[in-house]
Amino acid sequence: MVYVISKNGKSIMPTTPRKARILLRDGKAKCIRRTPFTIKLLYNTTEYTQPITLGIDTGSSKIGSAAIKENGNVLYLSEIEIRNDITDKMKRRSKYRRNRRNRKTCYRQARWLNRKNSIKSDRFSPTIISKINSHSKEINFVKSILPITKIVLETATF
Repeated sequence: MVYVISKNGKSIMPTTPRKARILLRDGKAKCIRRTPFTIKLLYNTTEYTQPITLGIDTGSSKIGSAAIKENGNVLYLSEIEIRNDITDKMKRRSKYRRNRRNRKTCYRQARWLNRKNSIKSDRFSPTIISKINSHSKEINFVKSILPITKIVLETATF
């Protein structure tokens, strides 16, 4: 399966490797991405597309995504691993900062009310923000190579 981008930059329906090879050989297309293999057409064409549904299975450690046509043909499948080291890195950074401050400013009075994020209400933690960004990045990537018409998000709480 070879993903196709029109001359105007819109994603259109994917094609077979044989047709893509012929387009590349004749100079009517150019390769813009190797993984997944994506070509961009160098001539004007109709931008007719079929309805494609993107299904996203959200998770705390992995994201599963699949794009299918109405007849059930799978056009895209992926599983993305989400970062789970943000909490540990923030704790390590805090430890280093505390150590540095205790070395240099032991004479200063302690300041504890200057934390902007602890005062804010209705905020997301950095871990949740990273997970949200991972989900939106995957959705935007699939939308850049396929003409998605419908998105289905499967959410579950345990």
